[in-house]
Amino acid sequence: MKLRDDELTTCALCGRDGHAAPALDGVLRRCTDCDFRWTAEAAPPPDELYDEDYYLTGGYQDYFASGRQRRFEAGRRLRWLSSVVGPSVLVEAGCAGGYFLEAARGAGFTVTGVEVSRVAAAFAVDHLGVPVRQGYFEQVAPSLRADVVCAWHVLEHVDDPRRFLRAARQVLTPGGWLALEVPNIASPAAARLGHRWPGLQPEYHPWHFTPTSLTRLLAATGFEVVRQDTTVFRFYMPVAYRMRHARRLLPPDLITLRSPRLTHRWRGDLLRVIARRPRDGRNG
Repeated sequence: MKLRDDELTTCALCGRDGHAAPALDGVLRRCTDCDFRWTAEAAPPPDELYDEDYYLTGGYQDYFASGRQRRFEAGRRLRWLSSVVGPSVLVEAGCAGGYFLEAARGAGFTVTGVEVSRVAAAFAVDHLGVPVRQGYFEQVAPSLRADVVCAWHVLEHVDDPRRFLRAARQVLTPGGWLALEVPNIASPAAARLGHRWPGLQPEYHPWHFTPTSLTRLLAATGFEVVRQDTTVFRFYMPVAYRMRHARRLLPPDLITLRSPRLTHRWRGDLLRVIARRPRDGRNG
């Protein structure tokens, strides 16, 4: 990987230059003004990085053979989204193999996906029968219009988070909804585990968000945050699995959340946000 020469000193959140300090033994850079963090080395372009190997042995353990688990995750996300948004026109950016699109379509949404990986987009179309356009969301966005844009574990992967969020705002109708989920590097587990924290993945994640930095970024790109919370990884594990592995899974989550619950306002590993594009054109 090559160094992010233009990013080593300039913060993508506050824009200040020359205020970056090494973090996590130099793996990350941290803005000393706003505390935003990013990976010090650049990965290959997404359309090269997220190939078949990524879905088989890289970021996933055989994504294409784990449909039951992916459908469980999709159902959890859909229930959370549906607590705020009713069936409408939905675009999922970075839809991977299309399982969330499948669930949303089954709940009455009119869906379209956008996915940079050719192998994942082909799987979604050929195996799940959901409509997916292959390419970069930022490039496809001008041809799309929707009431809801979802991006589950996408913002930490993109080349430029501001450009991605502006593209999402362009897609949305006035008053439309944006739903995001990203790893929460402000979680106690991230601080405790350091390099071993599963949400870090610097080889795939250029950007590392906290509740504060994500809220600031959304405000700067024209969104109003409506709901925000965090979950632990166990939230996306089926109940039977959680019970079988309770002795291994529950103690660290109790340390992290200080509660047997699976969600917390800021302490969980995964950060979830629902934001809205203002109806009156405020905020850009």
